[in-house]
Amino acid sequence: MSISLFMTIAFASIFASNFLLAKFLGLCPFLGVTQKMKSAMGMAVAVTFVMFLTSAVTYPLYMLVLVKYDLVLALKTPVYILVIATLVQIIEMFLKARMPTLYRALGIYLPLITTNCAVLGVALLNTTDAPEEIVRLGQQSFTLGLVAASWRGLTAGLGFALAMLLMSGIRERIAFADVPKPLQGMPIAFVCTSMMALAFLAFTGML
Repeated sequence: MSISLFMTIAFASIFASNFLLAKFLGLCPFLGVTQKMKSAMGMAVAVTFVMFLTSAVTYPLYMLVLVKYDLVLALKTPVYILVIATLVQIIEMFLKARMPTLYRALGIYLPLITTNCAVLGVALLNTTDAPEEIVRLGQQSFTLGLVAASWRGLTAGLGFALAMLLMSGIRERIAFADVPKPLQGMPIAFVCTSMMALAFLAFTGML
């Protein structure tokens, strides 16, 4: 097992193949919760936690159950969504009990993590369309494959969090800027998103 291999997975997930700015998955919370840094931070932590646990749970389910009993085509997506929904429900109950202010701030976007295509995407990409690095480690050992998939889920979540916090900082500054009326609100948010995506595109040549 090579440390450089795990560093490659981390760099790709956070920068070169960022789920928000390279794959454009999970744009709903990205544009809906980034008006304030506190809300963006809460959503980023929740999504990162769900991505990590989803990867850790779905990889063994895929390898030990779905593949073994030839259920991949029939049950892969429903099983993954069920896992994600369960994890989101646990987080929602925790925030409601322990952090009611953040729970109210996140509003409808918290349960929407269940159908967040970024969370589902990382589960699918760790199994059905797994990167070469994860496939290689999985062939060596099931444990190594599980560690690699979980690591990718965690780093993908960190990449998601990075994009959320950057966007939140930009939008908080834009709120005090003299933005032309036709670009106010969502249009300027899309312009900033496209510029951030172009900036992150530069990382693809570093792998």
